[in-house]
Amino acid sequence: MANLKEVKNRINSVVNTQQITKAMKMVAASKLRKAQDMITQMRPYAAKLVALQKKVAEGVDTDLGVVGKYTFYREPKKVLLVVISSDRGLCGAFNNNIFKRTIAVINTSYRDQFDKGNVQLLVIGKKARDFFKRRDYPMITDYFELLSDINFNGIKQVSESVMDGFLAGKYDKVEIIYNEFKNAATQILRNEQFLPIAPPEEVDAGEDIENTYPTDYIFEPSKEELLAEIIPYALKVQFYRAVLDSNASEQGARMVAMDQATENAGDLLKELRLTYNRTRQAAITREILEIVAGADALAKGGD
Repeated sequence: MANLKEVKNRINSVVNTQQITKAMKMVAASKLRKAQDMITQMRPYAAKLVALQKKVAEGVDTDLGVVGKYTFYREPKKVLLVVISSDRGLCGAFNNNIFKRTIAVINTSYRDQFDKGNVQLLVIGKKARDFFKRRDYPMITDYFELLSDINFNGIKQVSESVMDGFLAGKYDKVEIIYNEFKNAATQILRNEQFLPIAPPEEVDAGEDIENTYPTDYIFEPSKEELLAEIIPYALKVQFYRAVLDSNASEQGARMVAMDQATENAGDLLKELRLTYNRTRQAAITREILEIVAGADALAKGGD
């Protein structure tokens, strides 16, 4: 059985750890509130943008102009996977799930391309950078520090780089792998095709009554000119939404992980304090027995 000093030291250590996890939970909860507000405000805007894109694209020849550039399908010989993780740990299985999904996507969908060196990872987040660097995956690491200050202008640079690479034929297909935020306790793993985008007639704009019946609009400027602006912007918004989803998911995962760690520390403290009391009681009992035995020996010696 451990001595009292060892048990006391363990109790102090667990108390300190519990205070840290409780503080981290409160910080994560505060950040989650802000991140959740950002993604809940972005989603309706992104959905309406997709609906507008679909409406404007009706009747436009998708083989020509800007529509064709971003919807043009070619055999995916060269693939880019955008992997969004976090900068810090202590958020449960948040990052590990992303890493496992990325490896699974490579092994199931792009094994031949990967073996030929035609799969690249664009990593956002230090954890993804460190994980795949240790395993010698081919990576683009120019943007891994974006999460320290999430804003549309910063994310726009990444999406523009990806879009330019697709248009130049550097990549035949681009997928984004991230955690979609559902609530503080639930994140949904997603690997979405970013490029090429689905043709307008295949885009799901949601259950919107105004889209149920065709409407004849007069466009100024022309549909083609509008799409030349809307499609690139919609892609940037889609990319930004994925980063916001991942950020909110990270804070939710960290809050839950720290809450569980705080509860586990409380359970461990109960066991340690019980052990401490038992050890102390055993020590007191042993001292009493020694005193009684000593007194008995003195009494017999006096006789």
